[in-house]
Amino acid sequence: MVAEGASVHEFAEALCHRRRGAQVVFGDPGGEHVAAVQVPLEAADPAAGGGVDVVDGEWVYVRSGHAGMLEQAGPAQDTQFTQLRVQQTVDVLSGIVNAVISMVQGLRERLTSLVGPHFAAAMVPLVAVLAAFLVGAVMLFALGANPIEGYAALLDGAFGDADALADTAVKAMPLLLVGVGICIAFRASVINIGGEGQMIAGAIVATIVALGAGDVPRPLLVPLVLVGGAAGGAVWGAIPGVLKAYNGVNEILSTIMLNIVAVQMMNFALRDPMMDPAEKVTGRIPQTRRLSENADLPLLPGGTRLHLGVLVAVAMAVLAYLLLWRTSLGYRLRAVGHSASAARYAGMPVKRTIVVALTFSGAMCGVAGAILVFGSESHRFVTDGSSVGFTGSAGFNGIVTALFGGLHPLWTIPSSFFFGGLLVGANAMQRSVQVPAALIVALNGLVVVFVVSSDRVRRMLVDRRRVATDAPPTGDEKSVPASEAVA
Repeated sequence: MVAEGASVHEFAEALCHRRRGAQVVFGDPGGEHVAAVQVPLEAADPAAGGGVDVVDGEWVYVRSGHAGMLEQAGPAQDTQFTQLRVQQTVDVLSGIVNAVISMVQGLRERLTSLVGPHFAAAMVPLVAVLAAFLVGAVMLFALGANPIEGYAALLDGAFGDADALADTAVKAMPLLLVGVGICIAFRASVINIGGEGQMIAGAIVATIVALGAGDVPRPLLVPLVLVGGAAGGAVWGAIPGVLKAYNGVNEILSTIMLNIVAVQMMNFALRDPMMDPAEKVTGRIPQTRRLSENADLPLLPGGTRLHLGVLVAVAMAVLAYLLLWRTSLGYRLRAVGHSASAARYAGMPVKRTIVVALTFSGAMCGVAGAILVFGSESHRFVTDGSSVGFTGSAGFNGIVTALFGGLHPLWTIPSSFFFGGLLVGANAMQRSVQVPAALIVALNGLVVVFVVSSDRVRRMLVDRRRVATDAPPTGDEKSVPASEAVA
């Protein structure tokens, strides 16, 4: 029996308890509580329905009028109920989007009035991140978790102590190198989606160098394997560069296809020529033997997992900045990116510059692949047969890192540390509030969407500042000759 005044949810659940194997789905169209009950054939018992007939194999809607009264709305089809739930989901998402848009517009005006357009433009990305975390809090709440507890666990797992900081830095290392490569390619107006394949190519070449080097001392072997990784990634990046520059092949398609080719090369190499002889007998794990200890990246002081590869990644970011803004080659890269026609008219080798951009971009990814091998705990090249099994999707997450860093090599450093912290903290959040770690992937996407979308707001604030500072002179002001202005 169901008590007088019971809700339709309680009524439907009581009905399911009385009927073996019944299922219930709830909705709320138009403000009226609705429950749909489905009962299998063997559990059908019209006399046990509490006054509500249940048709086998169909959804029966029970609408609550007022307290204590339940009336049958009649059987309905599965498709109708599905359409109802889809419409409800769309309405909820539309409401969230409209609320976020209103919130961003309000924050823009508020920031401008408080700190002025100059500082407001710099704060827009930070506000966008906070907005993304607010939406993430809604997602956590929808999953039945406490958002405050979840975010606290995430921060503690990523930045709580020295070991957590070291894990975050190690996770950020490949993101930084791939992100820097994306920045270099972007400055020449080409898009590199082949970070996964270039990391694999760099790892293969670096492993070959280590296997063939013998007992070369560590001061020589460590730089050799890193250079080998850069060479492998550079070749894998130059291929789509040549196809783009001289044959007009879209670099997005060619880099993605080369990712697949690199995965198959890796699987072949780790299943036969480079496979651990002990594993050839059992054939269980596609991996190399334990590589030379002289090729291991040295651990940094502190007793953590932090190794030399993290410093190498930061150094590569600084070198990329110097390349782009302090060399003639970098000037050509940026000139071609701004306008290939103007650069060609000025006598710059546009096609060669495009190839160089993707070559340097691939070299950065190749170094990341080498560091993943020689900075790992196993000191082996190992995979599960997929690119993700080796790279951890760093080739794609690095694109997100570069976008968040404004496609600037130096800003990509804190960006990679931020996203590395999100990935490391995901495990702590999952253990603490029992949510899927994939939620962090969704949160990463939210951050990118909000930050990229807020770029328009930032540009508007920058333009407003320029208009304010470039106001026309008044009649009392004297014009300054150009020669004096230059002097």
